Amino acid sequence: MTQQTKKQGKLIVFSAPSGSGKTTIVRHLLKQNTLNLEFSISATSREKRGTEVDGKDYYFLSAKDFKSKIKAEEFLEWEEVYRDNFYGTLKTEVERIWAQGKNVIFDIDVSGGLRIKRKFPDETLAIFVKPPSIDELKIRLKKRKTESEDKINMRVAKASAELATAPLFDTIIVNDDLDKALKSAETLVSNFINS
Repeated sequence: MTQQTKKQGKLIVFSAPSGSGKTTIVRHLLKQNTLNLEFSISATSREKRGTEVDGKDYYFLSAKDFKSKIKAEEFLEWEEVYRDNFYGTLKTEVERIWAQGKNVIFDIDVSGGLRIKRKFPDETLAIFVKPPSIDELKIRLKKRKTESEDKINMRVAKASAELATAPLFDTIIVNDDLDKALKSAETLVSNFINS
């Protein structure tokens, strides 16, 4: 990515443990036309869930294809979240959004969010969404009814480590009241984009 390309838009990163509400916040922000945001669709090697659509929810790749793109340095950031379960941001995705003259909004894991912040420190606002508690997080994950008890326990165990990274982000939103969290996110993003 060239210096000139970087100047075109800002990068808004939302990271959090699964079940914190970051996706709900990101979806709300995307509806705010004044923010001029476009969602960065992540690539993943995991299976589709429910009604997910390739190219809309994720770019679904096989683990083999994902690894070959890593070797070809086609990712801005990537992570092996669980064994053979990769997530990442394709460089072409960010370039596609910047070419439209829009700001890029990410809903990605903590490691990926911090990598983007390190690569583009001035263009990135990194926001960590914190659940009210680990217990509340587990309740939210169970309510989704999309994963097994083992997978939920894995996510909860991972959440503790992710929560420890919160101070590395530019700002933290505690999602104990969704309306307040949405307003706070809107204000933070608007101020950053217009700065």
